[in-house]
Amino acid sequence: MTKKSIVQPVLAVALVAAVVVYFNLSNDYIQSVMGLILYNCILVLGLNFITGLTGQMNLATAGMAAMGAYTYGILTTAGGWNPWVALFAMLSVGLALGLGLGYPSLRLKGFYLALTTIGFSEIIRLLATNLQITGGVIGLNHIERLSTFFFVPVRMTDYFYILLFFTIFATLFAWKIVNSKFGRAFKAIRDNPEAAEASGINVARLKIQAFTLAAIYAAVAGALYAGYMVYINPTAFTVLHSQNYVAMLMIGGIGTVPGNIIGAFIVTALPEMLRGFQDYYWIMFCTVCLVMAIFVPDGLYPLIKRYSLKLYAVVTGKSRVTTKGR
Repeated sequence: MTKKSIVQPVLAVALVAAVVVYFNLSNDYIQSVMGLILYNCILVLGLNFITGLTGQMNLATAGMAAMGAYTYGILTTAGGWNPWVALFAMLSVGLALGLGLGYPSLRLKGFYLALTTIGFSEIIRLLATNLQITGGVIGLNHIERLSTFFFVPVRMTDYFYILLFFTIFATLFAWKIVNSKFGRAFKAIRDNPEAAEASGINVARLKIQAFTLAAIYAAVAGALYAGYMVYINPTAFTVLHSQNYVAMLMIGGIGTVPGNIIGAFIVTALPEMLRGFQDYYWIMFCTVCLVMAIFVPDGLYPLIKRYSLKLYAVVTGKSRVTTKGR
């Protein structure tokens, strides 16, 4: 094993260890925010497949998460299902959602696809608000949490470790997909769908697969969120939340897995940090996002990566860029 191959796993383990240590030293409020960050990370990692890699605008993330959360909640309460069985059932829910939204995306683009996905989210929210089985506006309560033989989460903060485990797994899987031939094919569709199709890539099938991956991520995240909160209501799955997920994608860096995590952290944590400004905190948050969109249009991760390479070249005296003919 080379030094280069060792660096990334070591850094990843160190980051996870730092998160766990900081979590144990934090108060309940900070711990609850960290749990929401992990939940948002999974959602943005899924959204990256369809919006970041294939370039299809998807504003249905909140609706997909609502389907996962309410299905999991109903199965574990009224249905009496084991929480782990209900969680694995979210794979089927995500598959159905991906196919249901993927096929219309083959005929719709841009503004029209965005409207379609917004409509889907609103339909799910209205159904959750008016159906008796979902608890209506009151919501669904007493949802069971995932547990194991050696770990039973009693408090909300205990559930953090389960969220962390699934976030790590989702990140590794997303990293594998993005850096595989499927990830390259997704990017080819985003950059030039005509050239991709001429090269033998099945554009229609890959778009549906991207929607399916995004839907599975969202459904599983919704189920984990339901177990984390134990209580859900329709106000947690609005179009505004879907817009926030797109903002996380753009601020962190579209199409990059580390960028997804950075964006989820900033958009989730920054409003909490600005709450000291009281009524003006939301204005300040939107201003920060606008400034970043103007001056850092590619997201923070490409910027961090670029300056890290420059710093590496300065420290080691080696240039990572070679110029032919000189």
